[in-house]
Amino acid sequence: MVTEEVKRVAEDDDVTRAQSLAREIFSGIANKWTLLVVSVLGERTLRFTQLRGEVEGISHKMLTQTLRGLERDGLVERTVYPTVPPRVEYALTDAGQALRHTVYGMCAWTRRYLDHIEESRERFDRAPRAVATAAAVATPIKDRPASADR
Repeated sequence: MVTEEVKRVAEDDDVTRAQSLAREIFSGIANKWTLLVVSVLGERTLRFTQLRGEVEGISHKMLTQTLRGLERDGLVERTVYPTVPPRVEYALTDAGQALRHTVYGMCAWTRRYLDHIEESRERFDRAPRAVATAAAVATPIKDRPASADR
C-alpha cells in the first residue's frame, strides 16, 4: 500500500517535471527567430555571418542568444576550429533536424489552411461585437451575497 503511494507520487512528479520542461522548451522554440534559424540551417553547416545574412532582420545579439538557446537544448551543434581568427560553424543535431521536419509540417499546414484562416479572420473582423454592460455581466457565485443562494 505504501509502496503504491510512493510509486504514484514519483509518477506524478515525473509528469509535472515533464510538463514544466515542455513549457520551457516550447517557449524557447516557438519564437520567430528560432524557427527561422532552424529552417535556414536545414541540412547545411553555416558560419555565424552566413547565418546572419540569411536570416533577414535578425540582430547580432538576437542571433547569438538564439544559437545559445538552441545549443543548450541540444538542437544545434557549435564547432570551433582552432584558427586565427577562430572559425565557428553551426549545424542542426538529429533533434534539431526532427524539429525542422516538425516546422516544415507546420508550414505545410499553414499553406493548406491559409485561405480558410484569412476568410475566417475577415469574417470575424467584420462581425459586430456586443458591448458588455454592467447589467448584462453575471456576478460570479463566489461574489454573491449569501442571501442570493436561498
